[in-house]
Amino acid sequence: MASESSVSESSVSDDASPPERASVLPKVATGIDGFDAITFGGLPKGRPSLVCGAAGCGKTLFATTFLVNGATRFDEPGVFMSFEERAEDLVANVASLGYDLDGLVAQGKLAIDHVRVERSEIEETGEYDLEGLFIRLGFAVDSIGAKRVVLDTIETLFAGFSDETVLRAELRRLFGWIKDRGLTAIITGERGDGQLTRQGMEEYVSDCVVLLDNRVEDQITTRRLRVVKYRGSAHGTNEYPFLIDAEGISVLPVTSADLDYRIAEGFISTGIPGLDAMLEPGGFHRGTSILISGEAGTGKTMITASMIDAACARGERCMAFVFEESGDQITRNARSIGLDLARHVEAGLLRFEAARPSLYGLEMHLARMHRDIDRFDPALVVIDPLSALRGPPAELQATMVRMIDMLKSRGITAVFTSLREDGEIDQGSAIGVSSLMDAWIKLLNVEANGERARTLYVIKARGMRHSNQLREFTMSSEGIALVDAYIGPAGVLTGTARVVQEAAEAAAALRRAQESRRRQREAVRRRQSLERQIDELRANLEAVEEEEAVLLSEDEMREAVLASERRTLATRRGGTK
Repeated sequence: MASESSVSESSVSDDASPPERASVLPKVATGIDGFDAITFGGLPKGRPSLVCGAAGCGKTLFATTFLVNGATRFDEPGVFMSFEERAEDLVANVASLGYDLDGLVAQGKLAIDHVRVERSEIEETGEYDLEGLFIRLGFAVDSIGAKRVVLDTIETLFAGFSDETVLRAELRRLFGWIKDRGLTAIITGERGDGQLTRQGMEEYVSDCVVLLDNRVEDQITTRRLRVVKYRGSAHGTNEYPFLIDAEGISVLPVTSADLDYRIAEGFISTGIPGLDAMLEPGGFHRGTSILISGEAGTGKTMITASMIDAACARGERCMAFVFEESGDQITRNARSIGLDLARHVEAGLLRFEAARPSLYGLEMHLARMHRDIDRFDPALVVIDPLSALRGPPAELQATMVRMIDMLKSRGITAVFTSLREDGEIDQGSAIGVSSLMDAWIKLLNVEANGERARTLYVIKARGMRHSNQLREFTMSSEGIALVDAYIGPAGVLTGTARVVQEAAEAAAALRRAQESRRRQREAVRRRQSLERQIDELRANLEAVEEEEAVLLSEDEMREAVLASERRTLATRRGGTK
């Protein structure tokens, strides 16, 4: 038995590709989201599998889902033999999950049989064996041609055995009968004290053992699943969170630890022109993780609403996981900045998933997101706020890494908001998520002149150039608009302080312009005065020149007269020259 167990429990690391030998063992898909992935195909075909755990961990639901999926999705009828719950109780319990067991029974795809086992009656009839069970189970199987069988729970069935040797023999005979009939069976068992089951033997004769656990930590319940062994097949060995809600049961496989996912091509607009202008390509890389951090009232949710509106306008699906406000409240608030998110919800492009952070544990939140994202297939996911999640620091860090890794592996653009300005997850811890993000937008409230103004700046944006300026932004009925923040000797001024400073600068500029125009007028007056003086001097000069010309002319005339007189005198004297 020891050597057989060592071979049967061979496993591989989680989320690795199944080895070639894993395909040798025939398997039957359970149809349970995630479980078939970690077992590389489902449960062993034609063999019994044990599903064990404490009360309330989901054993009966797991087994019922296995039968319902077999009947509805894989054309494999099934038999549910219960040793505790009556058929009508079982039908009522799973009806809330949308399972119509009565309908499947009417179609001949499912048979439900309740076997009543009473210890007092066993003692009265004497020796107790399983021959009657084989006849009853065989009839149910043959009546519908069943391929799948569930026995729930085995402790009740073996309650009449006091001899451990007989118990072991009958247990082996039951499992052998199942194998001989080629039935794929799930046998549920309750958790024992220090062992997987109460009898401590079922796990050794089962070909596959699945352990379900329902833990309560810090008053929060988390369900986990572990494949303890799987004969002849590799399987994931970690504990996996699984979710039970109105949509059934789903298991969250641990995301791959390899950073080998392919990046998405292209850029996406934020829906805020001023913010796009701060990024060199005009938006963020598609498929990146974006952190928007800031204290309450800085506008984180409204910025994400703008990004959602822009994505939906492009025809892309968006999903928002919100932990502090309902989807209707966010939709109403977004109308104040001119965004109509309701039309995107009605068009099927936008879906809100709202839940209190304390409703689930961290892994349950992650399992829920995993399932919802797989089903809705969004291009943009918003988690608002990330800082609402609570838990031990190690679990917080692991959850954040797995969440981001899950989104990146699908090429989904993710937007996270955080109430912490420094990007930390929790006030009392040094665990930060900013290093895990591709881009980080930090929002600040700046108080001045008795008022508060909102500002933002891009701390980092991997793979692109971006502005390092601090920008003020305003929110109005026309949307979010970015304005330049005044930076001067006294620091950054925003709001009315910026307006006052701009007004003072405008007044100073006006005074300088007026002084310049005054000096220009003075220069004109001086020029005109000088020109008048020049004109007067020029006129005086011309008058002097005219006077000089007249005097010269008169001198010439006198000289001519004197010359004429001398000639006349000379003639009279009788002398000639």
